[in-house]
Amino acid sequence: LKMSWLWLYLPLHLLMATCLCHSIKAPTTSSQQSFKADLFNFYHSLILADGKETTIHLLKDIPKRYYFVLEEGRVLAPFSITVTPCDVPIEWSILVYKSPPGFPEKATPGDHDTREVSKSQKAPSMVSTIFNYKGNSVETYMGMSSHSALYLLEFLSTERDTHITVYLTTDTTSGHLYPELPTDPRIDVIGVGHTTVTLTWKHSPSVLQHRESIQYCLLVNEKHNYKSLCAAETAIRSSGMKLPPTLALSLSPYLLEPQQVMILSNSELSIINKVSGGEVRQVCMGTKNTYTVPNLSPSTQYYFDVFIVNLLTNASAAYTGTFARTLEEPEPKVMEMKDGKVVHVVLDGKKQKFYSLQYQARHKKIHFTFQLCRGQIRVHITRNGKTVASENLSGLRYLSLKGKLLDTYLVQLRSTEESNSSVKVQASPHFHKPLFPLLPESLKIKSFSKLRTCRSVTIAWLGTQEESKYCVYRKRIEEDQIWKELQSTDRCSGPESRHKSEKVLCKYFYDLNLQRAVTTETIKGLEAGTFYLFDVYLFGPSGIPVRYHSKVVKTRKKC
Repeated sequence: LKMSWLWLYLPLHLLMATCLCHSIKAPTTSSQQSFKADLFNFYHSLILADGKETTIHLLKDIPKRYYFVLEEGRVLAPFSITVTPCDVPIEWSILVYKSPPGFPEKATPGDHDTREVSKSQKAPSMVSTIFNYKGNSVETYMGMSSHSALYLLEFLSTERDTHITVYLTTDTTSGHLYPELPTDPRIDVIGVGHTTVTLTWKHSPSVLQHRESIQYCLLVNEKHNYKSLCAAETAIRSSGMKLPPTLALSLSPYLLEPQQVMILSNSELSIINKVSGGEVRQVCMGTKNTYTVPNLSPSTQYYFDVFIVNLLTNASAAYTGTFARTLEEPEPKVMEMKDGKVVHVVLDGKKQKFYSLQYQARHKKIHFTFQLCRGQIRVHITRNGKTVASENLSGLRYLSLKGKLLDTYLVQLRSTEESNSSVKVQASPHFHKPLFPLLPESLKIKSFSKLRTCRSVTIAWLGTQEESKYCVYRKRIEEDQIWKELQSTDRCSGPESRHKSEKVLCKYFYDLNLQRAVTTETIKGLEAGTFYLFDVYLFGPSGIPVRYHSKVVKTRKKC
């Protein structure tokens, strides 16, 4: 029987299915072609394509098998198989089914009867495993194949569902799908700073041959190195970051310029994403083999992977990843605080740095006063190295702390917004000499809609049991400027920052009964259908004002 050995070693289910289409006769050349065609059509999904990268999806604990047979007439032809795991480690192996020695490959002339192969005709099994691997590295097997051999590739994932890519080629002379790595594929760290790391690597031979279609791409993250671009993309997607199907084909190579990122647009150098595992960024830098990664966090370990990408085929190869830890940030300068002296601190929200103030107690009981001027700020206070207070500031805040003489207090302030924030701070043992006036329960200004007219507005605010001075200011404002004005307001600034024409009046009042400690004021001489911003300033014994929350009111358009 011509090709009878193949029937012996094909899996049983394949043999049975094929027998539905053929009687086992000594086939002619045409019947051989028919056999191959039926075999191909029935098991098309299980035949590995030659010269094409194939994506294979694996279910946990379910092996998947692919077959590969050389065309007839090709004896001892070289071939290579490259397998790239895109997530978890996998197991894969190559088995070869060879024709048994002395087993007839051709039928006896004139013998055309249907017959079965007897047990005595079955030669010992000629199945052997020529390669096996377990792991998540990119592995390539190169060998010589014979037309009288059938190859079986088996893949298995034991951790979870995953996918891999497999590239089979029997044409090893016309070039490589994957870019070539240099003899030494390591990435060298040649410089480390507080917020930067400088890397260099040896050029790929592919860059010299195909400069226009080859690009280096760098991946930076805080978790671990990746052994392939496929694995990196899978991990990034699983973390919640949205990516296009591939990094390399997001932009045409003719549109790419050095230091442009392909995964977003041609107008950005890189993209930085916050994910569950920290920060991930991707950047492509053309054919440059030295790059300084900017804007890193101090005292943080980063992992760096470089991929050489063929923009025409989307195939890539990974250099051996490296890692580096940025230098610790130098200790911030600490400002000494003096009793009763007010310190005005402005914090840069973009840098997210702590500003430190130190105070040495000369009394057992210490009083800290914070007046939030702009933005959002978090305060952290330690006494002799131990935390005694930590909270977000809002408006005006008093903190009374009791300790020992000569205790050292460290006050650390940090902006919790990207925009700049500012705060006034005072430390003093004398609470009976407060920096700020006694405050009412609320610093809100109320307006009465029913009392609005085209020319006047009535507002009200709470007072205290202590006689104090209140000054009212107004400012005409456009509707599209309201949000910006309210957000940029410096709550620590006093009337000295206002134009004289904005002042409406000043008055004194108090009431020992807090239920009646409220005052109203009708502001006249306004324009119809116009927005106005109203502010009230409260002055205490120290003369330092406290600003109520600004109120925007619009006069009636028609009366």
